[in-house]
Amino acid sequence: MSVTDPNPTIPPGKRLKFRTAEMPKHKLSKGSKYGVRPLVWVLLGILVVAVIYPLVWMIIGSFKASQEIFNDPFGLPKNPSLDGYKGAVDQGVVGFFGNSLWVTVISIVLVVVISAFAAYPLSRLHIPFAGPVLMFILGGLMLAPTVALVPLFNLMSAIGLYDTRTALVILYVAFRVPFTTFLIRSYMIDLPGELEEAATLDGASSWRTFWQIILPLCKPILAAAAVLQVIFSWNEFAFALVFIDSPDKLTLPVGLAQMQGKLTTDWSALFAALVIAAIPVIITFLLGQKQFVRGLTAGSSK
Repeated sequence: MSVTDPNPTIPPGKRLKFRTAEMPKHKLSKGSKYGVRPLVWVLLGILVVAVIYPLVWMIIGSFKASQEIFNDPFGLPKNPSLDGYKGAVDQGVVGFFGNSLWVTVISIVLVVVISAFAAYPLSRLHIPFAGPVLMFILGGLMLAPTVALVPLFNLMSAIGLYDTRTALVILYVAFRVPFTTFLIRSYMIDLPGELEEAATLDGASSWRTFWQIILPLCKPILAAAAVLQVIFSWNEFAFALVFIDSPDKLTLPVGLAQMQGKLTTDWSALFAALVIAAIPVIITFLLGQKQFVRGLTAGSSK
């Protein structure tokens, strides 16, 4: 019986030949082969132009006179002027802006805080009747705001809140809390359960666990909820039209609609007012876009 030498000697003049594995050749997918990827880029480019061009056209139009907008709607302003912005200010855009800002900021704070407090026990704590409570909250998503206009009008008139900005805050919060609660709850469910266990072992109460552990981890979804609330409150029209009557309490959407006269309209001032109205939403989204995307995609990626 022969025993194989574990350390064989290599005769001089000979080289070991190693057999290398052949790398598989990369085959082009049918999409790349037939040019689907360039087509996707072309479609995305068209979409970008369709979104950005109206904004650019609106900004250019705000520096034109009304007559020039009709004579040369797609050209650059020949004599750029700020008369449109002066006209917008004279027609009350600053007041409309302040009213919208007041209603939006307060509604954001209330919606995010109330929804976070409601989502935490429904997702992380074992409370009685959690299922029926969740169904009751989500039932608010099934109620269309326009259907409730008449009873809400009677209610606000009866309690003395008609023609007040407080009425808009209450309505915005009431109709946005169900969706925001569902959004934050979906995010909180995916957080590891060991967080509460470790906090409990350290002697932390449920309130301290929520405030110091869970809430900081929910910053992306809270930012996403805030951005969505900004878009809703800033652009809401139906409630602001029905529940506000005084000109000095109008919000931007209703105020801009009233800038269009029945016979004549100062289009230069209207374009300038639209630019002023669009700036806060654009800035908000640019500042919060990272957190916004993280908050909406984190639940699906975990």
